[in-house]
Amino acid sequence: MHRRLAAILCADVAGYSRMMGADEAGTHAAFKAHRAAIFPIILNHGGRIVKNTGDGFLLEFPSVVGAIEAAVEMQRLMAERNAQLPADRVMKFRMGVHMGDVIADEDEVFGDDVNIAVRLESAAPQGGVAVSEKAYLEAGKHVSAVLVSAGSQHLKNIGEPINVWTWQPDVPDRADLADLPPQYKTAIVGVLPFVNLADRADDYFADGLTEDLIHALSLQSFYRVLSRSATFAFKSRQLSARLIAREIDATYLIQGSVRRAGSKVRVVAELIAPENGAQLWTGRYDRDMDDLFALQDELTTSLSAALAPEIFRAEASAPGRAATTDLTAWDRFLRGLSHYYLQTKPDFEASIALFREAIALDPSLAIARAYLATIMIQGIQYGWIKSTHELWGEAMELAESSVRLDPRSSFAYSILAFIHAMDGAHDAAMEAGRRAVELNPYDMGARGVLGCCHLAIGEHKQAIELFSTAVQRGNSDPRYQWAAMLAFSHYLLGQYDAALSWTREALYFNPNHLQVLALRAAVLAQLGRSEEAAKATQILLKAYPGLTVEKHLRNFRWRELTEVAHYREGLLKAGVPSTRLTLVENGWRKANS
Repeated sequence: MHRRLAAILCADVAGYSRMMGADEAGTHAAFKAHRAAIFPIILNHGGRIVKNTGDGFLLEFPSVVGAIEAAVEMQRLMAERNAQLPADRVMKFRMGVHMGDVIADEDEVFGDDVNIAVRLESAAPQGGVAVSEKAYLEAGKHVSAVLVSAGSQHLKNIGEPINVWTWQPDVPDRADLADLPPQYKTAIVGVLPFVNLADRADDYFADGLTEDLIHALSLQSFYRVLSRSATFAFKSRQLSARLIAREIDATYLIQGSVRRAGSKVRVVAELIAPENGAQLWTGRYDRDMDDLFALQDELTTSLSAALAPEIFRAEASAPGRAATTDLTAWDRFLRGLSHYYLQTKPDFEASIALFREAIALDPSLAIARAYLATIMIQGIQYGWIKSTHELWGEAMELAESSVRLDPRSSFAYSILAFIHAMDGAHDAAMEAGRRAVELNPYDMGARGVLGCCHLAIGEHKQAIELFSTAVQRGNSDPRYQWAAMLAFSHYLLGQYDAALSWTREALYFNPNHLQVLALRAAVLAQLGRSEEAAKATQILLKAYPGLTVEKHLRNFRWRELTEVAHYREGLLKAGVPSTRLTLVENGWRKANS
């Protein structure tokens, strides 16, 4: 007999006695079948069955993270199995998870912490999981499922009240915007069937494009997209956009047309605010119809990449938002977003303050966390925010918590990947970047951030390909600075002319971008254009007088040290000071900055 630290999971079936009374043999057979189905999940998370009971089981896990993840995965599987059964045969488990010191005697475990886990399952919702605060705090950062506080509870035969956190499958891990309280509701987007202006035989292409666009836009976590059934009911009906929007409660409508002529097709789309008829965005796409499926996918990607940031922008600038001081967390987030789109240093500062207020009011607002992390790192790259270990640590915590709170958001995974890449955690960056693309293949931001991961490990051809695709199909979103990234990749490949072209493009949008100003000087120096390089360095140091090469390079954690040396060489050739010299009473000394 000995003691060890363990995570304990206890489960039973809600209403089991009633079910046994109605059909003893059928209930027992169903229970055994369900238990067999979830058994692999237990083993996959490193668990073992301590004990089977008549209506449940007791499990031990070496990791509390594994115990909670297993509980959630088992309950999700049970929800899927129950969805296929008639109501009188549905079997719902309740699961409790706790961790602590247990007494192990052969294959059994005993102790107060085991008793707490046993009692916790009664606090779980049917089909859900109850987790003690001790287990929650230990596992919190590493569990993707969203747990909600259920407050302090008195459990049977447990002396002290226990703070409990719960999860249940009928509450999505990312709260569905349709189910949010009114103060958190944002845009509802309706995609009307695209009108076929050519032969009726081409209706299938227009309808298919509409359906694909609905799917692509629905993968965003910022707004809700109405289903096909909600909007296709208006096909061929001559109603005004305003009437349609009121009938389906849409904030924005997307409408368009498809015209085919020979081997060419033209698609025109527009985003409108139906209440006032304002056209917020319009786009036209002319393509060859070589491969219909490939064409439909390419058009869907281009349309969704263009439309998504325009909906963000429209929501951020909605009239009347600044007219009141009685703002909810969501209002503060949207007000912060409106400042962010202005892309000036004072607006960045205002945006950061508003995002912080939003998070203080609602710590579960994942999108505010993701944007705050984004703007902090961008501020460093622009030279508007001082880079410190504390700031990078905060940005990483914001990104990680955003993913934890909204595990289906490609944007949340993108910012996590980007920060990992910039911080030198290259494997973690690549993993998060690939996950972002998997979650939303139409998200050009996710593809571009995956390019940043390739840049950081020296795979510049792959990076350039991803950046170029992102630029071509999604170039209006200020969250992403593809021109700057393209400039760096071309520089590191020794393609200085291309690098210079991209620095010009980046500086057109932000003339004071610190990293691009520095890179331009290095590029010109590598091209042998000494006078222009000296002038570029003069402009750089006038904007950022304390800058030195070594100080600047602290924020570059590329895997290949030869690439850091390559960049250093260009900066030194351009005349950027290596280190700053400070005059003190006893003479000269080198300052650390």
